[in-house]
Amino acid sequence: MTPPAIVADFYDWFAALPVPVQEARTRLRAFLRDEWEPRANHYWERAEFPREYLVGAMRELDLLRGAWTPERTAYATLMDGLLSMEFARVDPSLATFFGVHAGLCMGAIALCGSEAQQAEWLPALRSWDLVGAFGLTEPDVGSGVARGLTTTCRREGEAWVLNGQKKWIGNATWCDVVIVWARDEADRQVKGFIVRTTLPGYSADLMHGKIAQRTVHNGLITLRDVRVHERDRLQGAHTFADTQRVLVTARCGTAWQGVGCAMGAYEHALRYAQTRTQFGRPIGGFQLVQMMLVTMLGSVTAMIGLAMRASELQDRLGPVDELSALAKQFCAARCREVVQLARESLGGNGILLEYHVARLFADAEAIYSYEGSNEINALIVGRAITGHSAFV
Repeated sequence: MTPPAIVADFYDWFAALPVPVQEARTRLRAFLRDEWEPRANHYWERAEFPREYLVGAMRELDLLRGAWTPERTAYATLMDGLLSMEFARVDPSLATFFGVHAGLCMGAIALCGSEAQQAEWLPALRSWDLVGAFGLTEPDVGSGVARGLTTTCRREGEAWVLNGQKKWIGNATWCDVVIVWARDEADRQVKGFIVRTTLPGYSADLMHGKIAQRTVHNGLITLRDVRVHERDRLQGAHTFADTQRVLVTARCGTAWQGVGCAMGAYEHALRYAQTRTQFGRPIGGFQLVQMMLVTMLGSVTAMIGLAMRASELQDRLGPVDELSALAKQFCAARCREVVQLARESLGGNGILLEYHVARLFADAEAIYSYEGSNEINALIVGRAITGHSAFV
């Protein structure tokens, strides 16, 4: 008996995607299936990032054609989300690498930069001639960054002097440019800067010992009297509210990362259940295994629907904090449950990289924690539905 096809989109959510989204998604899926998945475990286990190969592949795939331009506004969030999903379905590390560059770095310039800054930087970032990062989180400041940002900037003539540290910054150890957020010593407001990583006083040390998303390189950035010209200060970033605009816009993409990671784990678990035999029959014929698979599929199906609707609303209404927060909170939490069931369904083999689920199981922990923790996103939604802020 030939087993049924493995289909994670059980309700056919993606049948009516805009043609450009479908085409880009198809190109990316083929690359990840044929080129990257056979390599993914190798680089994850060694915590290596083959940057020249991957940047070259991104350039060839041309996924950012039209990104952050008026012609792609109608489906920009959906496009970003579906690409994030496809990356995370195979390797969440690549979803982070792509999202930091295309969503956070490019998004900061598109949303907070002047027309001149957009014209100078965005074309080179779209073509991957330059690669970007986004420096907000600090060693002692994560969820409390809105009030607790400690990196400082001060104006000296036509330059700004930056001092401080940023931690967990994806791409930071090798990229060309980092968006750095710092508190102005004069007015105590948060401002943004386009920082070239070749500037004197900039350094980034590779973080070691991660148990999740080991392939993507996170850095600890140190800024020691880094002088940034006024023309590289984001002209539309005056307070933390402007920083938040970038975060809210990108958060839907992280929800889609949860969808993709869960989808990949479900697909691997189902494939294993169809082929693994015990007691003389495929384990997919056992009731308890079927219950785990159906629970996984139900979660993936619900996650797709929530993330898709949040993306459609953002493309129509603009970023709404509580809408993207609910999508991220729900999808990241359900992802965590799905990968746990997938790992369990593989038994002992579930902890071996060769079956792929172990890597997704570990990587889901990062998705659960970044771009607003589960708890912070829950409080954002709670504030919207009760009218009361429960933040400290």
